[in-house]
Amino acid sequence: MTILLTGATGFLGSHILHRLLQTNHKVVILKRSFSNTWRINSVLSKVKFYDLDKTSIETAFKEQKIDVVIHTATNYGRSNQPVADIVDTNLMFSLKLLETAAFFNTDTFFNTDTLLYKYLNHYSLSKKQFVEWLKYFSNKIRVVNLKLEHMYGVQDDDTKFVMWIINQMLNNVKSIDLTKGEQKRDFIYIDDVVEAYLLMLEKCSTFQAFSEFDIGTGNQIRLKEFILKIYQEISNLTPINTQLNFGAKAYRDGEFMEIQENVEPLFDLGWKPKISIENGIRKILKDRIKND
Repeated sequence: MTILLTGATGFLGSHILHRLLQTNHKVVILKRSFSNTWRINSVLSKVKFYDLDKTSIETAFKEQKIDVVIHTATNYGRSNQPVADIVDTNLMFSLKLLETAAFFNTDTFFNTDTLLYKYLNHYSLSKKQFVEWLKYFSNKIRVVNLKLEHMYGVQDDDTKFVMWIINQMLNNVKSIDLTKGEQKRDFIYIDDVVEAYLLMLEKCSTFQAFSEFDIGTGNQIRLKEFILKIYQEISNLTPINTQLNFGAKAYRDGEFMEIQENVEPLFDLGWKPKISIENGIRKILKDRIKND
């Protein structure tokens, strides 16, 4: 099977790429000539890549017979990018990719969505707007929309919450101001997310024209509890004196206190999470120590 993967240099995409190659798929990736490829340098010679700042999306489809698109490229807007830039990636680029895949008779389009509330921020709104187009195009191409819960793991961006707070604690900062941490989240380790994608890839020929799956463990815990688990795992390795100031910060506007998710359809396919929160944190810490 020939798979076109977007976002291959990112956290999720890079992990998917490594697994696809391990399972002997032919992979084509879309990136930019200036993309930071540190996560995939070891396998870059094993894939066909197209630099979108030098060539068009159509070129990849003309030169390769693409069976499946796995779309993970996204703009979270974490660096205060203009709204237009977020929309350009999450909606306009995504729509161009979808339209091109349908035109070249690609069999299935996997989209990476979020379980966040539609109007929470620019990112979530742009992602949900694209879902409407996915439904519209599902009479031309099979669509599988995967709504991800809070994934974390080795090689994640340091700007993301889990890695940021781990780094703060490893650096033994004096204190960290936090909310009360009463909001519930479903934390899922990256390896479990990737295995869900691989299972979907195996099963996609049996899916309807438009299918959606929530990707999570089904076990939600309070953010405070999750943070304390990180603190405990770090303290098992090294002395830590960081003060955790729960309640020092207000919840952000529109903060939701628990996730509405239904993981039963995913479980019915035979998938189940294998990595506990404690083991996931240990994997990150082991990687951090190895690379320090």
